[in-house]
Amino acid sequence: MVKRNIIEIDEEKCNGCSQCIPNCPEGALQIIDEKARLISDLFCDGLGACIGHCPQGAIKVIEREAEPYDERRVMETIVKQGPNVTKAHLQHLDEHGQKEFLQQALDYLAEKGIENPLDEKAEKKPMPCGCPGTMERDLRAERQEAKSSSEKASGKEAAKQQSELMQWPVQLTLVNPNAPYFDNADLLVSADCVPFANANFHNGLLKGRAVVIGCPKLDDIQAYKEKLTAIIKNNNVKSVTVAIMEVPCCSGLLQAVKQAVEDSGKGIPVEGKVVKINGDL
Repeated sequence: MVKRNIIEIDEEKCNGCSQCIPNCPEGALQIIDEKARLISDLFCDGLGACIGHCPQGAIKVIEREAEPYDERRVMETIVKQGPNVTKAHLQHLDEHGQKEFLQQALDYLAEKGIENPLDEKAEKKPMPCGCPGTMERDLRAERQEAKSSSEKASGKEAAKQQSELMQWPVQLTLVNPNAPYFDNADLLVSADCVPFANANFHNGLLKGRAVVIGCPKLDDIQAYKEKLTAIIKNNNVKSVTVAIMEVPCCSGLLQAVKQAVEDSGKGIPVEGKVVKINGDL
């Protein structure tokens, strides 16, 4: 083995908060037995993107004997996580001056016929779904009308569950931070998986709230922080509820929201809700 820079985790300081996990797109870290663990020398690039996200100061970069870093092997893992993670990884290499690894990554994308997310043309290209699917819609009046009709109904129709969604779109990447439904609203920031796990999502979490959804593991968490900051800063948001799954990587969404509220300069209350894998809140 050769000597190279690699991270080291102080188990006594680590509290298993998992804030480092979303910031390691290479997939070198996992939470095991309530502690952050370096699962493979092969995947750790030694650049320390995770260090700035450890509130306990439990991670540092050291030099030791380790299996050589293999960018092509890392890219096999990266591309499976989607274009946002791929972009974050490429930017990470570029910002740290790792031109050789960056070129290897770009070569890998070219060989596999995968679009380079850093390419300016790719950035400007229209979304595959086209404009109609992402067109902004305020559904509050429509929902109120449906509720009134339901209350007048009888029999089975009265018992029919109504959707509590009051706007479109809901994906955090797509929403307009200045959309009217964010003003004077209680905001729900939900992890993608929560509505699938929690059977009472509409009545228990979504009802009466504007909503945005995202995944801190697979999406660009920095872009999420910036969008959330804009939503909170540009509108009179009354409160923020964050619904996440109990899996470790999901906690990154709660941390992103807290940081966004802090960056907005507003003292808005943030409440976290955790949904278990079995669906219990």
